[in-house]
Amino acid sequence: MVDDHIKRLEQQIRRVEQSIVREKQKQRKARTRRLIQKGALLEKYFECDQLSVEETEKLLKIFASSVNEKKPDKYKKPKRML
Repeated sequence: MVDDHIKRLEQQIRRVEQSIVREKQKQRKARTRRLIQKGALLEKYFECDQLSVEETEKLLKIFASSVNEKKPDKYKKPKRML
């Protein structure tokens, strides 16, 4: 009786752990897809596909402050309330 209850609890724990792993994999996959899409947009609009990663970063640093200053509010990162 007690053994059956322990086995059921262990199965529930395994199911929850598997669910957590699947969710993390899903989030990683979504992030990877988002990064690929954003990278493709970067190459398209900045014509920087011939640049190295370091050169691309330097190029972005040149324009980052100007772009962030002029960015419409709807595209700005929401501020957290403490």
